[in-house]
Amino acid sequence: MESYTRYEKARIVGARALQISMGAPLLVNTTKTDPLEIALEEFERDVIPITVKRAA
Repeated sequence: MESYTRYEKARIVGARALQISMGAPLLVNTTKTDPLEIALEEFERDVIPITVKRAA
């Protein structure tokens, strides 16, 4: 897993939680129902297909 700043992590998890809340398929099997908790679990398992481009 790449090392992200807390701001990058917040942006990734927030964007993924929004996707989940709007009906996107889940990338992990979980019993959780809150989109933010699901997004955090996906982030911890390193399965979110979002990358960060940093300025040079």
